[in-house]
Amino acid sequence: MEQKIITTDLLVIGGGAAGCYAARHAAQLDPKLRITIVEKADIRRSGCLAAGVNALNAYITKGKTPDFYVDYAKNDAAGIVREDLLLTLSQRLNKVTAELEKIGLVILKDANGEYVARGDRNIKINGENIKPLLARAVRKQRQVKIINHVNVVDYLVADCHIYGAVGFSTVTEQAYIFHAKAVIIATGGASGLYRLNNPGFSKHKMWYPPFNTGAGYAMGLRAGAEMTTFEMRFIALRCKDTIAPVGTIAQGVGAKQVNALGEVYEQKYGLRTSERVYGTVQEMQAGRGPCYLQTDQITAAQEQDLYHAYLNMSPAQTLKWLEAKQGPRKQNVEIEGTEPYIVGGHAASGYWVSTERETTIHGLFAAGDVAGGAPQKYVTGALAEGEIAAEAAVKKLTETDISEPAVITAQILAQAETYLRQTASFYQIREIEEGMQKVMDSYAGGITTHYEYNGQQLALAQQKITQLQALIEQAAAADMHELMSLYEVRERLLICQCVIAHLAARKETRWHSFAENLDHPQVDPHFNKYVNSVYRAGKVQIIFRDLVKRRQRYEHQN
Repeated sequence: MEQKIITTDLLVIGGGAAGCYAARHAAQLDPKLRITIVEKADIRRSGCLAAGVNALNAYITKGKTPDFYVDYAKNDAAGIVREDLLLTLSQRLNKVTAELEKIGLVILKDANGEYVARGDRNIKINGENIKPLLARAVRKQRQVKIINHVNVVDYLVADCHIYGAVGFSTVTEQAYIFHAKAVIIATGGASGLYRLNNPGFSKHKMWYPPFNTGAGYAMGLRAGAEMTTFEMRFIALRCKDTIAPVGTIAQGVGAKQVNALGEVYEQKYGLRTSERVYGTVQEMQAGRGPCYLQTDQITAAQEQDLYHAYLNMSPAQTLKWLEAKQGPRKQNVEIEGTEPYIVGGHAASGYWVSTERETTIHGLFAAGDVAGGAPQKYVTGALAEGEIAAEAAVKKLTETDISEPAVITAQILAQAETYLRQTASFYQIREIEEGMQKVMDSYAGGITTHYEYNGQQLALAQQKITQLQALIEQAAAADMHELMSLYEVRERLLICQCVIAHLAARKETRWHSFAENLDHPQVDPHFNKYVNSVYRAGKVQIIFRDLVKRRQRYEHQN
């Protein structure tokens, strides 16, 4: 392959919300910096905001404080959060919201010019173009170089310090070697680990973007970075079939969760995010399904608001109503849980970071879904973390020099060439991926087992995932697009290995459905701590760490 060498001061991997905002903020901090964003797709419509969103779910509304937001997130996660991370991002939520409005985002206002709130922590927006607006704001920074359609597959790390990364074009036979003084990883979380709730030709109907494969996690694991809380999986409660968000209905029009008998059941199981999923699963298992959001009593105006809201964010739901001629006033909205995901924006999975978002690899910073410890950060929280990471990374630039671990680079390039030259193996890439999803679904708490698992099942899952990891190394890629697909499955398999180890390590059930351990069905105060891990010599090694307090400044000791 042709090799292209890119030398930059700051490398941002991932051009989603956090990556774009981090690059823009770094450029504003120092106009002399050379900044490069590298994105697997195109930053105009990449990441979780690709299709838009109709609310900002993390905002400090009038009369509330950042501490109020920390308390909410901490309670929802049953105490297993990094309070220092939540507080530092909460203190910036309204600032980044104001910046979004400056770059052109339409935020709805009432007659007094105040933002229209949706609950205690949310405000309404017209956000179908939020990602193009962020991309345009980045492009206005002349010193930011944007490289689209390049899939970064590995870091260049030596002596626990990062020097850059290596990636491959998804279109042409080109390898990209990036040399950088500091790196911000913002590649998002991991989807597609489990068998999907809409398989076959509808498999694109997922809660989380199908192109988010956990690449950032996988690169960090291979480089020896410490990870946290992978056992806190996220399972979204969503409108059946369309996987449209339910918050727009539950908060927007106050719809309650009801079973097929019309009974309101949400208070019975609890109102935490995980408990809303758990209650729905329990009602279904008890034979009182299907379950719904009760919308048959809303007004005509509220129905119109729902049509409009979903057109901005999840048009399939509005189309479903219109095609069936059964709008939410005529028929309650059926709900279901999705397959599990590993994310740091709704749950707390991701890199173990310092208060300034530096990972345990010196010079590597994490922001957004890829950063662990701070659940319920949503869009504005991801932007705030991008800002925090950018500030810390710019400070770090003065302490580092660019150099190249040439041996590591050669190994990464040689591995890619091997994948491209190998004769076709007995198993295709897609077959290995489907095998992985079946294993996770059956043995590691997927939809088939109602999200439940036990120790024996996890041991079987680990054994079978190890076998699939050997198979993916024998797979062949016919072109650059297939090479990308091969790396994506390789990444997912490693994340599966880590998830299984974390689920086995937390011997309690702190979050129903998210981590439903049949061997240990109760909360155990002994596990009022973080389950962390590092990956060494092909094995996931578990580390337990004490909780970090709200105004504590945490720094790594390595």
